[in-house]
Amino acid sequence: MTDLDAIDHRIIAELQRDGRLPIVELADRVGLSATPCLRRVRRLEADGVIARYAALVDPRALGLGVQALVEITLEDHSEAGVAAFEAAIRERPEVVACFAVTGEMDFLLLVQAADLDAYSAFALRTLLRIPGVKGSRSSFIMQTVKSDLAYAPLPATSARRRR
Repeated sequence: MTDLDAIDHRIIAELQRDGRLPIVELADRVGLSATPCLRRVRRLEADGVIARYAALVDPRALGLGVQALVEITLEDHSEAGVAAFEAAIRERPEVVACFAVTGEMDFLLLVQAADLDAYSAFALRTLLRIPGVKGSRSSFIMQTVKSDLAYAPLPATSARRRR
């Protein structure tokens, strides 16, 4: 784990709000000059604190009006069976997130599709035909109440993280 100070936290918070901030503006917002700010950003990137930069896109603007959370249970929990399932899921563009979870299910997927017919075709013709899938249960997202997927909550100071 990288030791972060208050300035690092401010840099991360600003970049989570706007990853396209010019370094001069970022430096001004966090109280540094441009060169030390750029060094810190590069260190955060090299240390893996900043994993990547991406554009957050509204799925509806791309014609993806249906989103579902899909619980998956597997028949085969062997290393090879799980690896095969994970490889198959990585190939599917409809699956925008996949999490291995605890509880009654094995995986939780976030799936996006144009409409209910497209989702149904994916679920019946693809998802349930992946070898090792025992079953699935879908919950359709009716309304997004909060979506801060670009944000990671930051502790107030790095001193709190060390306790």
